[in-house]
Amino acid sequence: MVDVTLDDSDDSVVVVKLQAETWELNIWAPVADLARLHEIRQADWNSRRSLAVGICAGSPVFWARSEEQATILIGRDDETWDIGISMPIGTVDEIARLAGERM
Repeated sequence: MVDVTLDDSDDSVVVVKLQAETWELNIWAPVADLARLHEIRQADWNSRRSLAVGICAGSPVFWARSEEQATILIGRDDETWDIGISMPIGTVDEIARLAGERM
């Protein structure tokens, strides 16, 4: 299970805080970009599609789907990332829902 919160950062950007029992990930992104994550099901990793949304640790963040899992890829691009995390696709749905409520 992954807990999701959106915290204000500045006027145009929020911080997505993803927390599990043993890790935490913070991603900075405009709310409108986060709302685009409702398209995650079209970002099929097997077709090499991803959504570029956010920045983490100074690197771009790419989002993709493989079956019913979502993958967050952090790095220069979606082919040569430095960090990859998988989670239930419902977690990404929750991020998109929270972002949509802020628009």
